[in-house]
Amino acid sequence: MDTTMQVGFIGLGTMGAKMAASLQRAGYRLIVNDVRREAAAPHLDSGAQWADTPRQVAGAAQVVFTSLPAPADVETVALGSHGILSGIAAGGVYFDLSTNSPALVRRLCANFAEQGAHMLDAPVSGGPRGAASGRLAIWVGGDRSCFERYKTVLDAIGDQAHYVGPIGSATVAKLVHNCAGYMLQRALSEVFTMGVKAGVEPVALWEAVRQGALGRSRTFDGLAAHFLPGSYDPADFALRLAHKDVSLATEMGHQLNVPMPMAELALAELTEALNRGWGERDSRAAMLLQEQRAGVQIAADPARIREVLEQERARRKPKAE
Repeated sequence: MDTTMQVGFIGLGTMGAKMAASLQRAGYRLIVNDVRREAAAPHLDSGAQWADTPRQVAGAAQVVFTSLPAPADVETVALGSHGILSGIAAGGVYFDLSTNSPALVRRLCANFAEQGAHMLDAPVSGGPRGAASGRLAIWVGGDRSCFERYKTVLDAIGDQAHYVGPIGSATVAKLVHNCAGYMLQRALSEVFTMGVKAGVEPVALWEAVRQGALGRSRTFDGLAAHFLPGSYDPADFALRLAHKDVSLATEMGHQLNVPMPMAELALAELTEALNRGWGERDSRAAMLLQEQRAGVQIAADPARIREVLEQERARRKPKAE
């Protein structure tokens, strides 16, 4: 690690303050900026340098990070009259850790490229606890050589820094992740209220379902067997059986006067798939309906999927004493 490297950090809110502190613990010299100088007090007490503007941060730092609330804030900090772009040198590198707009990060990248500098989108996932402990996923899009050059710095912020693809790719991944989480939150609230109203004690219900197939698997790992490779035959669990199960669940919800809009949507999808003659295909074949509506075909290389899963298993394997 090059501890002589000057790292700029702009945005010391709930997430940013903790990520900046992680960089300091790792030994990096920080120059910081925030709309509230008092937010920087702990970092200044630990040896960080204060900058009055993002431009000053960019002029003094070898690499700059921002962690800001919304796309408008990122645009102002990056392109404003005293913004990062006005101070960054040719060859300079800027990572935006915010959850941003893909269109904006692509435009920012183009603006920085005109000046011979690099902008990469690098949204994080793990929440305040992950930011404090360093257990953060950092998804990066943009110039791969910049990612590799500053991977050690990223590793001081989070434990899962991963290159996704060209500029904007990481932001797309973050939005997919977060939107899926809130959709699942809505679905779980629906089925749990049904289960509790049906007479099952909440913790007993939670304890039971978390040991089922869905509970034991990581959220996105279920996509590997059928959806990603586009393979639905032979069936692991037939679509006609899934239709029966969701029909029974929605029927129970109706009997209990529990609103079940998400379940009704799932049942409608399974019914349409069943009416297409897919009853003996795997239950995930209903996902093909959305592919057709969106005008995309997903058929990933099974070998690439296996490679990703094997790499993950290798990372999880305990190291020998």
